[in-house]
Amino acid sequence: MSIDLAAKRATFRKLHESGHFIIPNPWDIGSTRRLEKLGFKALASTSAGAAWALGKEDGELTLAEALDHLRMLCAATDLPINADFEGGFADRPEDVATNVTLAVDTGVAGLSIEDRIGADLYPLPLAVERIQAARAAIDASGQDVMLIGRTEHFLIGRTDVGAAIERLVAYSAAGADVLYAPRMAALDDIKAIVEAVAPKPVNVLLHRPDLNVAELAALGVRRMSVGGWLARYAWDAFEQAALSVRDQGYLPHFGHG
Repeated sequence: MSIDLAAKRATFRKLHESGHFIIPNPWDIGSTRRLEKLGFKALASTSAGAAWALGKEDGELTLAEALDHLRMLCAATDLPINADFEGGFADRPEDVATNVTLAVDTGVAGLSIEDRIGADLYPLPLAVERIQAARAAIDASGQDVMLIGRTEHFLIGRTDVGAAIERLVAYSAAGADVLYAPRMAALDDIKAIVEAVAPKPVNVLLHRPDLNVAELAALGVRRMSVGGWLARYAWDAFEQAALSVRDQGYLPHFGHG
């Protein structure tokens, strides 16, 4: 593409300094370029969308597949790409560091490291060590790549916002540039998290219609993503159209077609 990698990364960091922005999640070259044409300023990968595009379920991507996917997205656009790098595809901090180095080499401008292992979370001390290892790997690369510390606290059904804040504050201290807890929903909880990690920016997942960008921005949320939801909408429409042809014998009405 026409914009060099250093400029992409500098642009991405600048986006986090003030105001707010929406960072939607494409899953292939076509969705990446469509979102770029729609005027978004940055994009993020989605592990779920990437897996579905390969006929897999979320969480089934291999490290090699994830790296190939990130290289594809980064090469397809002039926009900076933030990587959904799941749990770093490793348990031990030293292995997370090795894999983060590989992710940096794909051309991403940011990457997230989750704290989930199966249906539970890593013990906090180990989760912190994993963030520290990711930070050290990025720093050793000499590249201006942002690190997102992500807790899956709410995604696994936990509701204690205080425990989520404890983790995010710890990840911030360990070197995360951005903090993220997917599935936050209560505005009071979101506000508490924003205030707890300030001045570092917070990402909020737009996972339901009543989460409004303007309201979140008023709380101090710096960026909003959609995770796998665009891919889910696309695949749902695909299946509904296919079932209409199979069962009714015709395509359903859609848009201007």
